Amino acid sequence: MDIQSKKYHLIEWITQIHDTQLLDKLMKLATDKDWWNEISQAEKDAIEEGLQDLSENKFHDHSEVEKLYEV
Repeated sequence: MDIQSKKYHLIEWITQIHDTQLLDKLMKLATDKDWWNEISQAEKDAIEEGLQDLSENKFHDHSEVEKLYEV
């Protein structure tokens, strides 16, 4: 299914919705700002680095971290 068909199906589906709570949630989703566009480049870089570390299995379990920082 191409993008235009997907959009058409979504529009068709939305016109059939009678649940106001669902419509309110969809409106919120449509109007919320994307937090990614609101953070600094340094924060984006740190997130990207963390995701790269995860993909390379470079991480510690929560219990390991607790042990490292015990007081």
